[in-house]
Amino acid sequence: METIIDKVELQNMIRQLAAEKNAVILAHYYQVPEIQEVADFIGDSLDLSRKASETDKDIILFSGVKFMAKTAKILNPDKKVILPDMAAGCSLADNCPPDKFREFLQKYPDHVVVTYINCSAEIKAMSDMVCTSSNVLAIINSIPEDKKILFAPDANLGRYVIKMTGRDMVLWEGACVVHEAFSLSKLIKLVIKNPEAVIVAHPESESPILKIADFVGSTKKMTEYVKNRKHQTFIIATEAGILHEMQKIAGDKNLIAAPIQEDNSCACSECAFMKVNTLEKLYQCLLDESPEIVLPADIIQKARLPLEKMLEAQC
Repeated sequence: METIIDKVELQNMIRQLAAEKNAVILAHYYQVPEIQEVADFIGDSLDLSRKASETDKDIILFSGVKFMAKTAKILNPDKKVILPDMAAGCSLADNCPPDKFREFLQKYPDHVVVTYINCSAEIKAMSDMVCTSSNVLAIINSIPEDKKILFAPDANLGRYVIKMTGRDMVLWEGACVVHEAFSLSKLIKLVIKNPEAVIVAHPESESPILKIADFVGSTKKMTEYVKNRKHQTFIIATEAGILHEMQKIAGDKNLIAAPIQEDNSCACSECAFMKVNTLEKLYQCLLDESPEIVLPADIIQKARLPLEKMLEAQC
Protein backbone atom coordinates (compact mmCIF):
# COMPACT_ATOMS: atom_id res chain seq x y z
CA MET A 1 0.00 0.00 0.00
CA GLU A 2 1.07 3.61 -0.47
CA THR A 3 2.51 5.22 2.64
CA ILE A 4 -0.12 7.10 4.66
CA ILE A 5 1.43 10.14 6.32
CA ASP A 6 -0.79 10.52 9.35
CA LYS A 7 -0.29 7.80 11.96
CA VAL A 8 -3.56 8.50 13.77
CA GLU A 9 -5.50 8.33 10.51
CA LEU A 10 -3.95 4.95 9.72
CA GLN A 11 -4.72 3.67 13.20
CA ASN A 12 -8.35 4.72 12.79
CA MET A 13 -8.51 2.97 9.42
CA ILE A 14 -7.17 -0.21 11.04
CA ARG A 15 -9.76 -0.05 13.82
CA GLN A 16 -12.57 0.50 11.31
CA LEU A 17 -11.37 -2.34 9.08
CA ALA A 18 -11.09 -4.68 12.08
CA ALA A 19 -14.68 -3.88 13.03
CA GLU A 20 -15.91 -4.49 9.48
CA LYS A 21 -14.12 -7.83 9.25
CA ASN A 22 -14.98 -8.93 12.81
CA ALA A 23 -11.28 -9.20 13.66
CA VAL A 24 -9.45 -9.01 16.95
CA ILE A 25 -5.98 -7.45 17.08
CA LEU A 26 -3.55 -9.01 19.55
CA ALA A 27 -0.16 -7.38 20.17
CA HIS A 28 2.79 -8.43 22.28
CA TYR A 29 4.43 -6.01 24.72
CA TYR A 30 7.50 -5.94 22.46
CA GLN A 31 5.70 -4.45 19.46
CA VAL A 32 6.35 -0.84 18.49
CA PRO A 33 4.20 1.69 20.43
CA GLU A 34 1.97 2.67 17.49
CA ILE A 35 0.91 -0.98 17.08
CA GLN A 36 0.30 -1.41 20.80
CA GLU A 37 -1.96 1.65 20.66
CA VAL A 38 -4.24 0.10 18.03
CA ALA A 39 -4.44 -3.39 19.56
CA ASP A 40 -7.54 -4.73 21.28
CA PHE A 41 -5.34 -6.62 23.73
CA ILE A 42 -1.69 -6.21 24.74
CA GLY A 43 0.06 -8.87 26.78
CA ASP A 44 2.68 -11.54 27.20
CA SER A 45 2.55 -14.96 25.54
CA LEU A 46 0.28 -16.47 28.20
CA ASP A 47 -2.18 -13.55 28.22
CA LEU A 48 -2.38 -13.50 24.45
CA SER A 49 -2.78 -17.27 24.21
CA ARG A 50 -5.74 -17.02 26.57
CA LYS A 51 -7.25 -14.15 24.59
CA ALA A 52 -6.82 -16.13 21.38
CA SER A 53 -8.49 -19.20 22.89
CA GLU A 54 -11.46 -17.15 24.15
CA THR A 55 -12.19 -14.90 21.18
CA ASP A 56 -15.45 -15.09 19.26
CA LYS A 57 -14.08 -13.06 16.35
CA ASP A 58 -13.75 -14.51 12.85
CA ILE A 59 -10.19 -13.26 12.31
CA ILE A 60 -7.23 -13.09 14.69
CA LEU A 61 -4.62 -10.56 13.62
CA PHE A 62 -1.58 -11.41 15.72
CA SER A 63 1.02 -8.67 15.84
CA GLY A 64 3.97 -10.48 17.33
CA VAL A 65 6.20 -13.22 15.98
CA LYS A 66 5.43 -16.36 14.02
CA PHE A 67 5.36 -18.88 16.87
CA MET A 68 2.74 -16.74 18.65
CA ALA A 69 0.48 -16.60 15.62
CA LYS A 70 0.86 -20.35 15.13
CA THR A 71 -0.08 -20.90 18.77
CA ALA A 72 -3.25 -18.91 18.14
CA LYS A 73 -4.01 -21.07 15.09
CA ILE A 74 -3.51 -24.29 17.08
CA LEU A 75 -5.98 -23.04 19.69
CA ASN A 76 -8.40 -21.80 17.00
CA PRO A 77 -8.12 -24.18 14.05
CA ASP A 78 -11.42 -23.01 12.54
CA LYS A 79 -10.54 -19.29 12.62
CA LYS A 80 -8.41 -17.31 10.20
CA VAL A 81 -5.15 -16.24 11.85
CA ILE A 82 -3.02 -13.65 10.08
CA LEU A 83 0.42 -12.15 10.77
CA PRO A 84 1.62 -8.78 9.40
CA ASP A 85 5.00 -10.15 8.26
CA MET A 86 6.06 -13.79 7.96
CA ALA A 87 9.65 -12.64 8.50
CA ALA A 88 8.77 -12.11 12.19
CA GLY A 89 10.61 -15.17 13.45
CA CYS A 90 12.36 -15.94 16.74
CA SER A 91 16.02 -16.68 17.40
CA LEU A 92 15.10 -19.06 20.23
CA ALA A 93 12.57 -21.01 18.16
CA ASP A 94 15.00 -21.19 15.23
CA ASN A 95 17.63 -22.62 17.59
CA CYS A 96 15.52 -25.75 18.11
CA PRO A 97 14.89 -27.41 14.73
CA PRO A 98 12.37 -30.29 14.83
CA ASP A 99 14.67 -32.93 13.32
CA LYS A 100 17.47 -32.23 15.82
CA PHE A 101 15.02 -32.07 18.71
CA ARG A 102 13.48 -35.40 17.72
CA GLU A 103 16.94 -36.99 17.85
CA PHE A 104 17.55 -35.35 21.24
CA LEU A 105 14.32 -36.78 22.66
CA GLN A 106 15.32 -40.31 21.68
CA LYS A 107 18.11 -40.15 24.27
CA TYR A 108 15.59 -39.47 27.07
CA PRO A 109 12.54 -41.65 26.36
CA ASP A 110 11.38 -41.74 29.99
CA HIS A 111 11.33 -37.95 30.50
CA VAL A 112 8.34 -35.62 30.66
CA VAL A 113 8.91 -33.11 27.86
CA VAL A 114 8.16 -29.51 28.84
CA THR A 115 8.72 -26.85 26.22
CA TYR A 116 8.72 -23.08 26.50
CA ILE A 117 6.08 -21.49 24.28
CA ASN A 118 8.86 -19.78 22.27
CA CYS A 119 9.21 -22.75 19.93
CA SER A 120 7.74 -24.00 16.67
CA ALA A 121 4.41 -25.79 16.31
CA GLU A 122 6.33 -28.97 15.46
CA ILE A 123 8.23 -28.80 18.77
CA LYS A 124 4.99 -28.23 20.68
CA ALA A 125 3.57 -31.33 18.98
CA MET A 126 6.42 -33.38 20.50
CA SER A 127 5.76 -32.00 23.99
CA ASP A 128 3.87 -33.30 27.00
CA MET A 129 3.36 -29.80 28.39
CA VAL A 130 3.96 -26.23 27.17
CA CYS A 131 4.72 -23.31 29.50
CA THR A 132 5.37 -19.59 29.45
CA SER A 133 7.64 -17.57 31.72
CA SER A 134 4.49 -16.65 33.67
CA ASN A 135 3.53 -20.19 34.58
CA VAL A 136 6.71 -22.25 34.16
CA LEU A 137 7.21 -22.71 37.92
CA ALA A 138 3.61 -23.86 38.37
CA ILE A 139 3.95 -26.25 35.43
CA ILE A 140 7.17 -27.81 36.71
CA ASN A 141 5.87 -28.06 40.29
CA SER A 142 2.77 -29.88 39.00
CA ILE A 143 4.91 -32.76 37.71
CA PRO A 144 5.37 -35.58 40.28
CA GLU A 145 8.84 -35.58 41.81
CA ASP A 146 9.51 -39.16 40.68
CA LYS A 147 9.20 -38.07 37.04
CA LYS A 148 12.26 -37.01 35.04
CA ILE A 149 11.95 -33.77 33.10
CA LEU A 150 13.39 -32.55 29.81
CA PHE A 151 13.09 -28.80 29.28
CA ALA A 152 13.54 -26.90 26.01
CA PRO A 153 14.46 -24.73 24.24
CA ASP A 154 15.68 -21.92 26.57
CA ALA A 155 18.54 -23.09 28.79
CA ASN A 156 18.73 -19.81 30.72
CA LEU A 157 15.08 -20.15 31.69
CA GLY A 158 15.70 -23.81 32.46
CA ARG A 159 18.58 -23.03 34.81
CA TYR A 160 16.43 -20.43 36.57
CA VAL A 161 13.66 -23.02 37.02
CA ILE A 162 16.12 -25.57 38.40
CA LYS A 163 17.30 -23.00 40.95
CA MET A 164 13.75 -22.07 41.96
CA THR A 165 12.24 -25.56 42.10
CA GLY A 166 15.20 -27.79 42.93
CA ARG A 167 14.21 -30.15 40.10
CA ASP A 168 16.92 -31.91 38.11
CA MET A 169 16.13 -31.28 34.44
CA VAL A 170 17.79 -32.15 31.16
CA LEU A 171 18.14 -28.93 29.15
CA TRP A 172 18.24 -28.19 25.46
CA GLU A 173 20.96 -25.56 25.10
CA GLY A 174 19.08 -22.77 23.38
CA ALA A 175 18.95 -19.05 24.12
CA CYS A 176 17.27 -15.80 23.10
CA VAL A 177 19.73 -13.34 21.56
CA VAL A 178 17.74 -10.41 22.94
CA HIS A 179 17.98 -11.57 26.56
CA GLU A 180 21.62 -12.60 26.22
CA ALA A 181 22.62 -9.13 25.06
CA PHE A 182 22.69 -7.43 28.47
CA SER A 183 26.07 -6.27 29.74
CA LEU A 184 26.73 -7.07 33.39
CA SER A 185 29.56 -4.54 33.66
CA LYS A 186 27.45 -1.74 32.15
CA LEU A 187 24.54 -2.70 34.36
CA ILE A 188 26.72 -2.44 37.46
CA LYS A 189 27.91 1.01 36.35
CA LEU A 190 24.30 2.04 35.82
CA VAL A 191 23.39 0.90 39.33
CA ILE A 192 26.29 2.89 40.76
CA LYS A 193 24.89 5.99 39.03
CA ASN A 194 21.39 5.13 40.24
CA PRO A 195 21.85 3.50 43.67
CA GLU A 196 18.15 3.79 44.44
CA ALA A 197 17.19 1.77 41.33
CA VAL A 198 15.47 -1.61 41.54
CA ILE A 199 16.57 -4.16 38.93
CA VAL A 200 13.79 -6.14 37.27
CA ALA A 201 14.75 -8.95 34.87
CA HIS A 202 13.16 -11.52 32.60
CA PRO A 203 14.12 -15.14 33.42
CA GLU A 204 15.45 -15.68 29.88
CA SER A 205 18.38 -13.46 30.85
CA GLU A 206 21.74 -15.01 31.70
CA SER A 207 22.45 -16.15 35.26
CA PRO A 208 24.77 -13.22 36.25
CA ILE A 209 21.98 -10.75 35.41
CA LEU A 210 19.41 -12.77 37.36
CA LYS A 211 21.70 -13.01 40.38
CA ILE A 212 21.80 -9.25 40.87
CA ALA A 213 18.14 -8.65 39.96
CA ASP A 214 15.75 -7.63 42.73
CA PHE A 215 12.87 -9.28 40.90
CA VAL A 216 12.67 -11.91 38.16
CA GLY A 217 9.47 -12.55 36.24
CA SER A 218 7.58 -12.59 32.96
CA THR A 219 6.80 -9.37 31.11
CA LYS A 220 3.37 -9.20 32.74
CA LYS A 221 4.70 -9.91 36.22
CA MET A 222 7.51 -7.38 35.75
CA THR A 223 4.93 -4.74 34.89
CA GLU A 224 2.80 -5.61 37.92
CA TYR A 225 5.86 -5.48 40.17
CA VAL A 226 6.89 -2.03 38.95
CA LYS A 227 3.34 -0.75 39.33
CA ASN A 228 2.95 -2.00 42.91
CA ARG A 229 6.36 -1.06 44.36
CA LYS A 230 6.86 2.28 46.11
CA HIS A 231 10.31 2.77 44.53
CA GLN A 232 10.61 5.45 41.86
CA THR A 233 13.44 4.15 39.67
CA PHE A 234 13.61 0.77 37.94
CA ILE A 235 16.13 -0.79 35.57
CA ILE A 236 14.29 -3.11 33.17
CA ALA A 237 16.19 -6.09 31.73
CA THR A 238 14.05 -7.34 28.88
CA GLU A 239 13.15 -6.25 25.35
CA ALA A 240 12.77 -2.48 25.38
CA GLY A 241 9.32 -2.53 23.79
CA ILE A 242 7.80 -3.28 27.18
CA LEU A 243 8.65 0.22 28.39
CA HIS A 244 5.78 1.78 26.41
CA GLU A 245 2.98 -0.07 28.20
CA MET A 246 4.88 -0.28 31.49
CA GLN A 247 5.30 3.50 31.59
CA LYS A 248 1.56 4.01 31.13
CA ILE A 249 0.84 1.67 34.02
CA ALA A 250 3.68 2.91 36.25
CA GLY A 251 2.79 6.60 35.93
CA ASP A 252 5.61 8.99 36.80
CA LYS A 253 8.12 6.30 37.81
CA ASN A 254 11.53 6.42 36.18
CA LEU A 255 12.09 3.40 33.91
CA ILE A 256 15.57 2.72 32.51
CA ALA A 257 16.32 0.08 29.88
CA ALA A 258 19.15 -2.25 30.93
CA PRO A 259 22.27 -1.64 28.81
CA ILE A 260 23.51 -4.15 26.26
CA GLN A 261 27.02 -5.29 25.41
CA GLU A 262 27.19 -3.47 22.08
CA ASP A 263 26.17 0.08 21.41
CA ASN A 264 23.20 0.78 19.16
CA SER A 265 20.93 3.75 18.63
CA CYS A 266 19.18 3.37 21.97
CA ALA A 267 21.75 1.24 23.87
CA CYS A 268 18.90 -1.10 24.83
CA SER A 269 17.94 -4.61 23.81
CA GLU A 270 15.50 -4.80 20.92
CA CYS A 271 14.18 -7.81 19.01
CA ALA A 272 14.66 -7.26 15.29
CA PHE A 273 11.99 -9.87 14.56
CA MET A 274 9.38 -8.08 16.67
CA LYS A 275 10.17 -4.80 14.96
CA VAL A 276 9.53 -5.99 11.39
CA ASN A 277 5.81 -5.44 11.98
CA THR A 278 4.62 -1.92 11.14
CA LEU A 279 1.30 -0.11 11.06
CA GLU A 280 1.36 -0.16 7.26
CA LYS A 281 1.94 -3.93 7.21
CA LEU A 282 -0.76 -4.43 9.81
CA TYR A 283 -3.29 -2.52 7.71
CA GLN A 284 -2.36 -4.35 4.51
CA CYS A 285 -2.48 -7.69 6.30
CA LEU A 286 -5.99 -6.99 7.55
CA LEU A 287 -7.11 -5.64 4.17
CA ASP A 288 -5.85 -8.71 2.27
CA GLU A 289 -6.41 -11.17 5.15
CA SER A 290 -2.90 -12.35 4.39
CA PRO A 291 -0.27 -13.67 5.17
CA GLU A 292 -2.40 -16.41 6.73
CA ILE A 293 -1.13 -19.02 9.17
CA VAL A 294 -1.73 -22.52 7.84
CA LEU A 295 -0.71 -25.65 9.74
CA PRO A 296 -1.09 -29.40 9.06
CA ALA A 297 -4.07 -30.94 10.86
CA ASP A 298 -1.89 -33.53 12.63
CA ILE A 299 0.40 -30.84 14.04
CA ILE A 300 -2.59 -28.88 15.32
CA GLN A 301 -4.05 -31.98 16.93
CA LYS A 302 -0.80 -33.01 18.64
CA ALA A 303 0.21 -29.51 19.75
CA ARG A 304 -3.18 -28.50 21.09
CA LEU A 305 -3.21 -30.87 24.09
CA PRO A 306 -0.01 -29.54 25.75
CA LEU A 307 -1.17 -25.98 25.08
CA GLU A 308 -4.50 -26.65 26.73
CA LYS A 309 -2.63 -28.03 29.76
CA MET A 310 -0.68 -24.77 29.83
CA LEU A 311 -3.86 -22.71 29.86
CA GLU A 312 -5.31 -24.79 32.67
CA ALA A 313 -2.25 -24.35 34.92
CA GLN A 314 -2.50 -22.06 37.94
CA CYS A 315 0.06 -19.25 37.96
